[in-house]
Amino acid sequence: MIPAPFEYVRAGSAGEAISALAEHGDDAKLLAGGMSLLPLMKLRLATPAVLVDVGRVRDLSYVRDAGDHVAVGALTRHRDLEISDVLAAQCAPLRTVAAEVGDNQVRHRGTIGGSVSHGDPASDLPALLLALDATFVVHGPGGERTVAAAEFFRGFLETALEPDELLTEVRVPKSRGAGFSYQKFQRRAQDWAIVGAMAVRNGDTRVALVNMGTTPIRAVAVEEELAAGASMAEAAERAAEGTEPSGDINATPEYREHLARVLVRRALEAASA
Repeated sequence: MIPAPFEYVRAGSAGEAISALAEHGDDAKLLAGGMSLLPLMKLRLATPAVLVDVGRVRDLSYVRDAGDHVAVGALTRHRDLEISDVLAAQCAPLRTVAAEVGDNQVRHRGTIGGSVSHGDPASDLPALLLALDATFVVHGPGGERTVAAAEFFRGFLETALEPDELLTEVRVPKSRGAGFSYQKFQRRAQDWAIVGAMAVRNGDTRVALVNMGTTPIRAVAVEEELAAGASMAEAAERAAEGTEPSGDINATPEYREHLARVLVRRALEAASA
């Protein structure tokens, strides 16, 4: 299908983008790589009156060692995460999971900020950032604020971003030496995960789930079981607690719950190997 008519604004800086958002309000949408927004526009599921293109704001594309965390610019493309030496040394989970996103075209065009801001519960990176306790830096007309990943994802395709705000940076605590594993089940390699499970062992164990509700989800019951001394197999049996998986042509809710238990066990075992 063909998208509905829209105006196009190319922002030369983050400030210009924020000004454009403030001017047009709810009628405007940000365009970065376009991997999420453009398909919705073609299906007329999104009909913004104004597109504000931030894809050429180079100041927001970087991966830097920032002391106790790694700072990632919101317009950093998945491919740049995949080959980052900084991430290889300081945050291998992010580097590894970035290589699992879509196919080559998606990874060369899509951005971490676009994936996070879109808030799709079937996306790989939002769940990982939730497991890593990342923090998101947001700029708007009122200045800068930071939002913890646990508070950022509010509902299906809904985040804590206001209509006139721009996500500018992702701050990820370092996880050097951590054990980790991302297990996902999908029909084809480049498809969205039917269910995914991320486990990170770095002192404590954190587990996050993909496509098991309207947002990325921490598997709190699994984490509590492990902290209480349960085995990985026992803890994984609680993976579906607190989730609300949907049913579709790929899986019933019951099948997704089964997959969550299986994939969490595999992820925990691989992260401990």
